Amino acid sequence: MGQKQIAENRKARHDYFILDTMEAGLALRGTEVKSMRAGRVNLKDSYIFIQNNEAYIEGMHVSPYEQGNRYNVDPLRKRKLLLHKKEILKLRMKTQEQGLSIVPLKLYFKGDKIKVEIAVVRGKKLYDKRATEAKKTAQREIHRALRERERR
Repeated sequence: MGQKQIAENRKARHDYFILDTMEAGLALRGTEVKSMRAGRVNLKDSYIFIQNNEAYIEGMHVSPYEQGNRYNVDPLRKRKLLLHKKEILKLRMKTQEQGLSIVPLKLYFKGDKIKVEIAVVRGKKLYDKRATEAKKTAQREIHRALRERERR
């Protein structure tokens, strides 16, 4: 089964250290699926929380489907994640640690199902972000120098 990516949360990789990832399903309505097939979804400010032993994603914006009329739902509604009880308990234990959160990384099709890759993350400080950026810049310079050396 191939995976076709729908959306990615690039900001999460910039703002957080990713400690652990897992895959989860989403409970969606029909018009939301059609809108996602068109790629009209944004994960930028979304996060995951656990309430009553169930996991939910909040802040994920799914634009209303144009032909959906009265069947469209609120674009920012909280959506239930489909996870096993053990996975939810594991996530709850990790988030009870100091400074850990759960955020979605990407949304994709796996076969005909829509899946979301979620991650347990720790926030980066400003100096961590600067160090990461400096490391990327150094790697880019090294690759550029190697390419020019090979051309000669």
